[in-house]
Amino acid sequence: MRWSETSASRRCPKPLRCSPTIPSSTSVSDDAISDTAGNLGLGTIRKKTITRNGKKYTYWEARYTEGFHPGTGKQLQRSITGKTQKEVAQKLKAATAALDAGTYLAPCKMTVGQWMDIWAVDYLGGVKPYTVVDYTANIRNHIKPALGAVKLEALNAHTIQGFYNALVKPQEDGGKGLSAKTLKNVHCVLHKALQQAVSLGYIRFNPADACILPRVVKKEITPLDEGQTKAFLTAIKGHPLETLFTVTLFTGLRKGEALGLCWDCIDFKRGTILIDKQLQREKRKGGGYVFAPLKNDKARKVSPAPWVMQLLKRHRAVQAEQRLKVGPMWEDSGLVFTDELGKHLDIHTIQRAFKPIVTSIGRPGARFHDLRHSYAVAAIRSGDDIKTVQGNLGHATAAFTLDVYGHITDQMKQESARRMESYIKDVLNL
Repeated sequence: MRWSETSASRRCPKPLRCSPTIPSSTSVSDDAISDTAGNLGLGTIRKKTITRNGKKYTYWEARYTEGFHPGTGKQLQRSITGKTQKEVAQKLKAATAALDAGTYLAPCKMTVGQWMDIWAVDYLGGVKPYTVVDYTANIRNHIKPALGAVKLEALNAHTIQGFYNALVKPQEDGGKGLSAKTLKNVHCVLHKALQQAVSLGYIRFNPADACILPRVVKKEITPLDEGQTKAFLTAIKGHPLETLFTVTLFTGLRKGEALGLCWDCIDFKRGTILIDKQLQREKRKGGGYVFAPLKNDKARKVSPAPWVMQLLKRHRAVQAEQRLKVGPMWEDSGLVFTDELGKHLDIHTIQRAFKPIVTSIGRPGARFHDLRHSYAVAAIRSGDDIKTVQGNLGHATAAFTLDVYGHITDQMKQESARRMESYIKDVLNL
């Protein structure tokens, strides 16, 4: 059956009759087909004999009325086949019982691969472009190669679990299997697609619900301590990206948020910065840079330290001088952090500049994102409550902030206990 890509045919296709397909070399005579049973509730069972390549084959078929076509009012007939009359009778009984109970699902011949393609096209309209790219990559690289040919209604938890286990298993060529985090992403895509199939009535339940995933071990965050922060600020003195690095260190902005920050989002009078977008590179060959929604789609307004706002004022004056210097070659992007011609900064340029700086202070493994962690840890240690830190970082919930930085609060509790111990000893003259 050819699968049409038109929107109208992306629904589960009307299944073919379940009786065996008869090739050209097979003949069926009228005398070879005989009814052997009458009506059984909503269905009829009969014995059928066909001749294929000169050899006779016998099987049993049951036909039942599934319902009525909403347009024409004609009966919708379905077929069930089996090797024995008992087998077919049991299948027919189950089908008619489901019809009576209102739990009946029409047979669906769609494969997992066909459904994943339909889901990716029709049901990701509200998903961010970056996320769509990741979803489709997981479908193309992992799900369809392993499960694409499996009938959607035949997919079970054991098959999916075997698929997951194979993904994390080391490869025969010596390659590593997928990490627990990557496998979790694959599971997320498959689970969402199957849940939509449940909602549409293509399958009764989501078989991915029963699967067990390996535990994701979070990498320990490695913020700069006070000494490293001082060394970092000394190392970036006079660097073209000094202001970018410094502002990120003392505001906790994500890389894309800092690169996408525009002057019209900075209110010097009120001392606030509006974070409402981020600059991202499109995930396609030759893709350019575009403004994209924030990670949690929620704009936030932060109030940096007055020193940071003064730093941004000085940076604006320097940028104005640079603009006059290059004249018409200046690109009026409105961005706070630009190159010498006013164009947006390239992410790879920042990474190449950042690496030797952190190496020089003894932190060769540090990432640009560790500046954000450094801000969060410094804010908590300085006395900011978790809810305030959550809002400044743009986390979805305070629980997530606690999950990431909870060990910092534990250290603070221990320090508090030591201070109280010292106080008690002083009061009691111990």
